[in-house]
Amino acid sequence: MPSKVAPEVSVIIATRDRAAMLQRCLRTLLRQSAVGRFEIVVADNGSSDDTQRVLAEHRSAAASIDVALRELPVPEPSRAKARNAAVAKAAGDIVLFCDDDTIVPQHFVARHLDEHRRAQRLVVSGPIVNVPDPEALPPPGARHYSRAFFCTCNASVRRSELEAAGGFDERYDLYGWEDTDLGIRLKARGLVRVFCRQAYIYHVKPAMTTTLGRRRALAVEKGKMAGLFVRKSPSWPVKLATGAYAANFARARLLHAPPLRALYEQLAAPERHDSTLKALATEALVDAAYVDALRGALRTHA
Repeated sequence: MPSKVAPEVSVIIATRDRAAMLQRCLRTLLRQSAVGRFEIVVADNGSSDDTQRVLAEHRSAAASIDVALRELPVPEPSRAKARNAAVAKAAGDIVLFCDDDTIVPQHFVARHLDEHRRAQRLVVSGPIVNVPDPEALPPPGARHYSRAFFCTCNASVRRSELEAAGGFDERYDLYGWEDTDLGIRLKARGLVRVFCRQAYIYHVKPAMTTTLGRRRALAVEKGKMAGLFVRKSPSWPVKLATGAYAANFARARLLHAPPLRALYEQLAAPERHDSTLKALATEALVDAAYVDALRGALRTHA
């Protein structure tokens, strides 16, 4: 019988159509040690795959170790809306965000909680170790240090502070920047970020499995959302982070000129086998998609 004692930590995961990844993430979350009581809130952002089956399979396993696993349907695809809805439903004083394509070490939740027990007004983050193979998990190193103030792949904050900052801006209805935007507001409220090297997480990113078309589509979304971010916060740090400055646009005009784009398209064609040139051309096309979308978003609202 699940305990009626409120959890200290609510782990929040937004997911959409990634049942296999979610299953792996939940399995590792249910192996946490020395953490006390916590809950998992999964915001299902309109999945049409086996996500419901995965949640049902893990709900009883969670209850058997006194962990509440709760699902929150959020049909409209929007990470900002999904996370806001999950925060509103969370019972823990501390909310801990991770992505559905992560592998969580046994001490992950405990290390976040330890930091919050030492001080009140913190954002806690830790190393995000990108791995292509979920079976090969190297220890984190110095290269995994991040200056990001708030990244929802691995970040925690008191729920009261999140609510006072206004939560995620739901105008970010496409991919990108909603967590960075919230981080700026949390920092403006005087919160201090603690980077806990022991609170690391593995982010599974298989090498070159995403098609060029999909990467371009995500780059367009991110470019559009970067335009919103810059309009909201037109500071130099934001412009540098998003690439919304004259030197970057000049670079793009030079490197993305029509003759070069045509060459990139040829080099990035699926039938090409020169991996180095193909990879470089692919990155150039993705970069062009992002910069075009960013420039367009800024012009539209000029």
